[in-house]
Amino acid sequence: MSLRPFKQVDVFTAVPYRGNPLAVVLDGEGLSDEEMQHFCNWTNLSEATFLLPPTQPGADYRVRIFSPGRELAFAGHPTLGSCHAWLEAGGRPQGEHVVQECGVGLIKLRRQGERLAFAAPPLRKSGPLPEEDVELIARGLGVPRADIVGHAWCDNGPNWRGVLLQSAEQVLALKPDAAVLAGLDVGVVGPRGKVGVVGSHAAGDECAFEVRAFFPGNNGMAEDPVTGSLNAALAQWLIGAGLAPRGYVAAQGTALGRAGRVHVERDEAGDTWIGGASVTCVDGQVKF
Repeated sequence: MSLRPFKQVDVFTAVPYRGNPLAVVLDGEGLSDEEMQHFCNWTNLSEATFLLPPTQPGADYRVRIFSPGRELAFAGHPTLGSCHAWLEAGGRPQGEHVVQECGVGLIKLRRQGERLAFAAPPLRKSGPLPEEDVELIARGLGVPRADIVGHAWCDNGPNWRGVLLQSAEQVLALKPDAAVLAGLDVGVVGPRGKVGVVGSHAAGDECAFEVRAFFPGNNGMAEDPVTGSLNAALAQWLIGAGLAPRGYVAAQGTALGRAGRVHVERDEAGDTWIGGASVTCVDGQVKF
């Protein structure tokens, strides 16, 4: 048995236990794929990450990201949470940005006060979904097909299928059918205002959209509290289609009693930055 440094970080929140938790093993060297996957399954969290020395020039560290039952090439809240843990443990970037190496390549991160933000990787698949997928998703979500007012592939590692509903209230009322949606990763977004009217959410409401993320879990359909990869892909779709402003805040986790906040910004260079606060809730060691 060996002791390795460990942190459990709550991501997309500055208030402990209101975001999406992540297990971070800060020294993953020498662990097998099986050990990493077994540890992730044991944590009963949506993801666990393992930090390793980089193998690509320019990277500050390498991360392997595991979810229950599978390894992921990229995921958003593990990217922010791992960077937060690395910096808190004394990590120092080589340049202006922190550069993370992961399954989709190199990901840039920048510090924005208390928040970290990553530059969204390009979509691996984009464009509208097949109509048969849209009809299946509508049936699985329990809404009329006509209530899905937009849809797109949102594949940036996780193979998300994104659908736009008419309102945030409709998103929060969803009770998905796991049997119908089996095998699909579905992201649902609804505006806190009028569909197609950019910036139409109510004055004083910081959030322009409500987001929910559904995916196959160990016991049927699972819901992720706050999802960086999905929000990154949704932002690229919605901003590109003129359905969202170049900068906005999305709420996620409301239906689960969380209060996740995802900050989105499209810069002048065309990069889409996905940011949020993180807070360490557990700091210590784990045995392997």
